[in-house]
Amino acid sequence: MNQKSIGIIAGNGRFPMLAAAEARRQGYRVAVCALKGETDPQLETFADAWTCVKLGEMSKLARFFKDQKVPQLLMAGKVEKVRLFRENVQPDFEMLKIIMKVRDFKDDSLLCAVADYLEEQGLPLTDSTLFLKELLPGEGVLGKKKPSREVMDDIEFGFGMAKAIAGLDIGQTVIVKKKAVLAVEAIEGTDLAIRRGHALGGAKAVAVKVAKPNQDMRFDVPALGLQTLEELISAQAEAMAFEADKTLIMDREAFISKADEHGIALYGVKS
Repeated sequence: MNQKSIGIIAGNGRFPMLAAAEARRQGYRVAVCALKGETDPQLETFADAWTCVKLGEMSKLARFFKDQKVPQLLMAGKVEKVRLFRENVQPDFEMLKIIMKVRDFKDDSLLCAVADYLEEQGLPLTDSTLFLKELLPGEGVLGKKKPSREVMDDIEFGFGMAKAIAGLDIGQTVIVKKKAVLAVEAIEGTDLAIRRGHALGGAKAVAVKVAKPNQDMRFDVPALGLQTLEELISAQAEAMAFEADKTLIMDREAFISKADEHGIALYGVKS
C-alpha cells in the first residue's frame, strides 16, 4: 500500500470529521474506528475504511487498525466520561488489563495507559491536531470585539485559576466574574459549566479555557465549537478566553463571525 494512511479513533463533536476531511484532502487514506453512542454517523462518508466498536472493546479496535495497516493513529473528539458511571460499559480483556494499570480514573491516567497499549501493538498515537494546525489561534484578540480592561482583569484572573484545576486534571475551564470563580468545569464538560456559571452569576461573565500544564497533544486537547458558543450566547457572556496555540476552534470562521454578531470577545492568552 503506497498511499499515505492514517487511523482515526473518533469520539464526538466536529473534530473527527474535520480531521478526516483534511487528511483526505492531503491525500491520506483514512481508516476510522467509531465509538458507539459517541461518533456522528455522517463521519463514515469521509472514511475509506470504517468500523464501530463499543466503549471498552480495545482488542477489536486494535485488530481493525492492524488489518488496515495504518502506521499511526490520531485520537479526535471527546468521549463523554460520565458514561463510564451511568452505563453498562463492559470492557474486554485488553481494556481490563489497561484499567488494572492505572491508579485512578483521571483523564490523563486513562488516556496515557491507552496510548501505551496502542504503542505496544505497533499503533502509535500522533499529535491529534496534525491536520488542523490552522484551527489553533495565536495570542490576542480574535474577531472584532476587544475586551475591556475589566474583562482583561477577569481573563488574567481566570487563566491562573483554570491552569490550577487543569494541573489537577479536574477540568480545563472556569467561569469568572469580577475576579470571582462562578463555576469550575469537572466531568460535566464546558457547556454545562457555562450554564451553571450563568445560573449563579448572571450575564457578563467570562469563560476561560486552557490546556493542561504539560498538555499531551496526542489527546484531550482543549477545543471550542459552535455548540459551546451557543451556550455563551444564551448565558450573555462577555468573553471567551482560551490558551493561544493550544486550543482548537472548530468551524473557525463561523465561530468568529457569530461571536462578533453577539458581542462576545474572543481572546487568546499565551502561557
